[in-house]
Amino acid sequence: MDFAEMVFKASKDFPDNENFNLTSQIRRAVNSVGLNISEGSILQSNAEFRRFLGYSIRSLAEVVTCLHKAKRRDYMSGEEFNDFYLRAYNLMNMIIGFRNKLI
Repeated sequence: MDFAEMVFKASKDFPDNENFNLTSQIRRAVNSVGLNISEGSILQSNAEFRRFLGYSIRSLAEVVTCLHKAKRRDYMSGEEFNDFYLRAYNLMNMIIGFRNKLI
């Protein structure tokens, strides 16, 4: 959830012409990471929870693609991109590791 708030804050600096495109897309994707974990964790079998964790991983991959687009369009610095990329990479590894522990 912290990562989502960081991405949301950074996307406020995207140009107004991206409000219904990249800004909206990255916000929906980053919110889906936590929402899918939450939804899958309640009253589900481990197999079903694993499926929702997979959705979360895919949403995180979508966020990374949006971050690449934001960097290429000069909406964020290389340093800012690298920080977000590293955080996303670590988060993805944690989710994958957690999913792999579920039987």
